[in-house]
Order: sequence, then structure tokens, then C-alpha cells
Amino acid sequence: MSDLLEIRDVHKSFGAVKALDGVSMEINKGEVVALLGDNGAGKSTLIKIISGYHKPDRGDLVFEGKKVIFNSPNDARSLGIETIYQDLALIPDLPIYYNIFLAREVTNKIFLNKKKMMEESKKLLDSLQIRIPDINMKVENLSGGQRQAVAVARAVYFSAKMILMDEPTAALSVVEARKVLELARNLKKKGLGVLIITHNIIQGYEVADRIYVLDRGKIIFHKKKEETNVEEITEVMTSFALGKVNLGEKR
Repeated sequence: MSDLLEIRDVHKSFGAVKALDGVSMEINKGEVVALLGDNGAGKSTLIKIISGYHKPDRGDLVFEGKKVIFNSPNDARSLGIETIYQDLALIPDLPIYYNIFLAREVTNKIFLNKKKMMEESKKLLDSLQIRIPDINMKVENLSGGQRQAVAVARAVYFSAKMILMDEPTAALSVVEARKVLELARNLKKKGLGVLIITHNIIQGYEVADRIYVLDRGKIIFHKKKEETNVEEITEVMTSFALGKVNLGEKR
């Protein structure tokens, strides 16, 4: 595997609040990385820096070996970094195929080329092993897991190299959550880098090749999956939350 994104000593403050305090991590091509942390850990700030919504006060982002500076989310997207937020940015009363091509519709000179969009959407969903019976279905009729899948499919179609998934299973049933985790594995097989931001330790451990834990703006834990287990990760997160371990320590 080779580095896709490297985050080097990133700091970010909002007034007197230090949201990120020297965060360093990496995401490689063809792997799933889980970033775990409780509310207020700094996960949202980090994802917004990677996706171009915020600039770091200090530190660097290196994408495919080159230092990058994002002035907007469009800058990140232009390099192939796509973010799937919890609200998914889908339009419920439009069909699946239209949501996949939203704002990037295929036209036939003057008119929308619906046939082309439908054909491409079907091929795309099949390639990602996303099973939805009818691409003409409106998004409002899909389950939570299916909506996640449509949002991910849209990102993949438009040349994503890296997918950030922000709490992708937070509002899903156990069955639906497993489908989303399987989708992350399929993205890995296609050579994409996947960063899953979650507070669910079990799901994060299950899907990830490597696990980071963020606590009050600092990375306090980083190990490969085979080097750790759910019990150790839980102990680390609990110990820091209860103040039993000093933030200067790292495992």
C-alpha cells in the first residue's frame, strides 16, 4: 500500500478552544482507516479540514506525495477527496439515478439524457455490489443504508480516490449498518482509501485495517487491527475519558 493522504502535525483552534492539537495520521490506497472518538474529540473539525471546509492553523496535508492547501471543498473534490456526511445531501423526492448525477447531469445537446444516466447508475451500483431493485425509485423510499450507498456511489462515479464517511452507521439498524461496512470493504477492494469517522468501537474495529483514537484534539492511540482488539481500544478510550491517563501519553 502507498500513502494517499498524510496529515502532519495539524493544529486548529476556535478562539480559546483548541479543537486539534498536533494531529498526525495517514490513509493509504486500498485500506480502511477508522477514526474513533467521543463527542468533542475533534473528529468533525478534522474531517472539515480534510474536505476543505476549514484551513489548519498549523501543519500540512500531503495528498499523493504533494503538499496541498484547500481553500474550499471544491479544491478537495478536484483531487478526488469526497465526503459523505450524515445528512447525505440527497434530494428525497428525486429518483436514485438523478441523485447520482445531481449537479452533473448528462445532457444530449439540449435535453437531459435520462437513458444514459439510468444505464450508468445501474452499472455503477452493480460494480459496487449495491442491491437496489429499481433505480427509478425515489430516495425517500430507500432505507438508511441504501441512501448511504447512493451517496457513496455518486462519489465513486465522479473519480473519487478517497472517501470520508462521517458516522455512516449512526442512525441505522444492525443489518443496515453491516451493509454499509461491507460497502466500505468493496471500496477498499477497488483501491480507494476510506476513512470512517465513528464513535462505535465494535464497528470501527470490524471494518478497519488500522485504528486511530482521537481525544480532546490529540491522537492518543494508533495500531493496526491485528495488533489490538476491542477490549484494548475500549480501555484506552474509557481511561482517557475518566482522566486516568494523562493526555501526554500515547499508546
